[in-house]
Amino acid sequence: MASDDEERAARLERARPIGLFRYMLIREAADPTLTGRQRGRMIRALAAIEHVDPDGRTVRITRWTLDRWIYDWKRAGFDALVPSPRQSQPRTPPEVVELAMALKKENPARTAGQVRRILTIQLGWSPDERTLQRMFHRTGLSALTSPDLTPASFSRFEADRPNELWTGDALHGPRINGRKTYLFAFIDDHSRAIVGHRWGFAEDTVRLAAALRPALAARGVPQYVYVDNGSAFVDSWLMRACAKLGIKLVHSTPGRPQGRGKIERFFRTVNQEFVVEIAAADGAPGREIKSLEEMNRLFTAWVEGVYHRRVHTETAQAPLARWMAGAPFAVPPAEDLAEAFRWSEHRSVSKTSLVSLHGNRYQVEPHLVGRKVELVFDPFDLSFLRVRVNGEDHGTALPFQISRHSHPKARPESPAEEPVPTTGIDYLGLIDAAHTTELAGKVNYAAFGHPDDPAEVAE
Repeated sequence: MASDDEERAARLERARPIGLFRYMLIREAADPTLTGRQRGRMIRALAAIEHVDPDGRTVRITRWTLDRWIYDWKRAGFDALVPSPRQSQPRTPPEVVELAMALKKENPARTAGQVRRILTIQLGWSPDERTLQRMFHRTGLSALTSPDLTPASFSRFEADRPNELWTGDALHGPRINGRKTYLFAFIDDHSRAIVGHRWGFAEDTVRLAAALRPALAARGVPQYVYVDNGSAFVDSWLMRACAKLGIKLVHSTPGRPQGRGKIERFFRTVNQEFVVEIAAADGAPGREIKSLEEMNRLFTAWVEGVYHRRVHTETAQAPLARWMAGAPFAVPPAEDLAEAFRWSEHRSVSKTSLVSLHGNRYQVEPHLVGRKVELVFDPFDLSFLRVRVNGEDHGTALPFQISRHSHPKARPESPAEEPVPTTGIDYLGLIDAAHTTELAGKVNYAAFGHPDDPAEVAE
């Protein structure tokens, strides 16, 4: 039988998606730049439509509830939106539950509100609408209806300023040593500057974070991030990171990719000017690349030395120059950025005050013996873990025996030795050489946010 701590930890884990759902609803209305009248209009509009909650139910949220969530978020941040992990016992009489289910099965088009009205007439009493919705979802009856929902969409053609909107996507690239590569990239909608990018061997959240996190540290925090519904972009870790940093994460409607045209056009340019210069497996001419390190270095040189400096046909300005016109940009504090991208897992503390995580063992406080704790960590650095119990901090877990320095999903993609260039003109090599000579005078983007404390620009 699970202990009270284990049950509480499990309930807290289930409560987090509810906090993310609440945040995604109120984030835009909570913008401090809005006037009271503007905020009121947005809240009334949100209260007037139906929403799909984390359990897949169609729900309506009252104005007063939305106001309370905004107040909680301003008071204590994202954690205040996560409901308390308390446990409640069902109070609806079994006979009422059976009648409600029978009414729903009898006519699947009946909504929870309609079932509630029928029960009130028949019995003189009924559970509230939310209780009935939860009941129908739990028993699978909610799947019998398919309401015609019109999800919110982001319809702006071009952002008014840099860092208002970033669009992210993934490109399937060439093979290196027989392994397929993927490019994660984020483009600033206003300037067309590439604010973050990384080639990797997998199309997953870890590789996405490896592109997005340095971009946030160097270029600042955008107001919106617009992505598709690929598995990496709907991962709860990405939603948590955006919520922690105050970013409005917007997903395009499935089957309707409108709005991502700029990143798709950039990917066509990548294929036509960068990928075409890489030697193919069939012996086609080009530079032979055998490591991701070299791939990312050459791509950075091409982006910074060619793409960012060339006048864009739509804006009539070079992407980097147009982006810099909006400087300075405030970058998030290092600790806030690290916290946003941390992961967590639950483990039980042994009798010797040790916990295990992916082959490593750590020492925790003796008073935690026998309890289930949450280990919070950077997936790329397992040498430092924070210990939390029911959301409360309990210090750090001291390394006792370390055999793995990164999460299995965040294993480093080991670079190979530099290949010898082929004969002839090496286009990418020339770009790389030109970029290297300019590194000493390269713009430090982070310094625009904190001039007195310049941060290192992520490559």
